[in-house]
Amino acid sequence: MKREPAVAGYFYPGEKESLLLELKGLIKFSQEKIPALGIVVPHAGYMYSGGVAGKVYGKISPPDVAIIMGPNHTGLGERVSLFDGESFLTPLGEVKVERELVELLFNETKLVKKDRWAHIREHSLEVQVPFLQFLNPQVKIVPLCLSELDLYEIRELGKALAKAVKVYTEQTGKKTLIVASSDFSHYEPHSVANKKDGLAIEEILKLSEEGLLKTVIGQRISMCGIMPVSVTIVACKELGAKNALLVDYKTSGDITGDYSAVVGYGGIIIY
Repeated sequence: MKREPAVAGYFYPGEKESLLLELKGLIKFSQEKIPALGIVVPHAGYMYSGGVAGKVYGKISPPDVAIIMGPNHTGLGERVSLFDGESFLTPLGEVKVERELVELLFNETKLVKKDRWAHIREHSLEVQVPFLQFLNPQVKIVPLCLSELDLYEIRELGKALAKAVKVYTEQTGKKTLIVASSDFSHYEPHSVANKKDGLAIEEILKLSEEGLLKTVIGQRISMCGIMPVSVTIVACKELGAKNALLVDYKTSGDITGDYSAVVGYGGIIIY
């Protein structure tokens, strides 16, 4: 199965040349690259959150393979849905699924189920793919769509993911990046979103999956990608991560000028 774009022409330009032009403006390349193990990037329409995402992508070395994890907004499919189709299609072309890494991950934990329904209309993974294509036109992907998990399951999945990446890297020598796709607060006043999201970001920078969960739940932060980000923290620590860097944070109010009900967007690199 080749997954057709669900939000091209809506969240981002639907024509190749327009999309390339948009990405050229959004991705701010830096001369010194951070050897990222994982990143946290937003997934709203490019006009809203693309600048934050672009700053992150501009600071990292292009990966050979990206494991993209996003929240399940549609409610379709399995709780831990691993896309085992052939590829994702975007206006920039076809991105192949790295089947070898798919199988390694599938065999590491029974939490993971091969499933395509969760991915058919899900935008949180799709919007990351053109950024990755722009960095490396030959990039391959492993798409994971996550619903609710408890702390034990988050740690199990994160450790399984790290083990699969280690084996895959040993076998192939290829560079793998974990991409956690998440927005932060939804439809809060700008000042409230800033305060709440700052608390969540503080826990991510500490590389504390438990602290992040407690903060998001305790402060009632409407962060949609709490599961992908928490799993990414666990996996990156297992892969040797010691640091995290906040690259940028903005809200939709910074773009539209309407600060009454905003969505928060954070860009973080874990290395």
